[in-house]
Amino acid sequence: MNTRTLRFGAIALLSSLVLAGCAGTTAPAPAAESASFSSSDVWVKAADGGMTAGFGELTNTGDTDLTVVSATSPATSSMQLHETVANEDGQMVMREVEGGFVIPAHGSLALAPGGNHLMFMDVTSPLRAGDDTTITLTFSDASTADITAPVKEFAGANENYDGGDMGGMDMGDMDMGK
Repeated sequence: MNTRTLRFGAIALLSSLVLAGCAGTTAPAPAAESASFSSSDVWVKAADGGMTAGFGELTNTGDTDLTVVSATSPATSSMQLHETVANEDGQMVMREVEGGFVIPAHGSLALAPGGNHLMFMDVTSPLRAGDDTTITLTFSDASTADITAPVKEFAGANENYDGGDMGGMDMGDMDMGK
């Protein structure tokens, strides 16, 4: 066997191993964008740190209900879907929604101060009025939607947090108007 044949055989073997390795590794497919979802008037309350919230109109043009099961943003280490309800003392309090926000088929859901909202639990860098932040919603069918939300000053919606364990954070009387 001459050197040229040996070299060709080694290159052919190496090439087939590389191609076989490439064929066996496939990246997971990214989550599909929800085709029936749109949003309008979405905004986030300015905050230097701590907690803040996102509001706006979520619309479903599809024939079946669409359920938002989670939200994320690079502006916070954790987000929750919140509702505002009266507690046993009649005081308005915020609490995490179990099961997510349902946007009815051919309908919409309002996220508003004093009502349902996207809660930024631990703002990681200041959200200043005039800036934008991104929010990614994930739906029960594993589809997603990215929303760009402007940051605005807002003084109002003075609810208290009525949640259990918040990862060691003291929510106490969180004032949404500060």
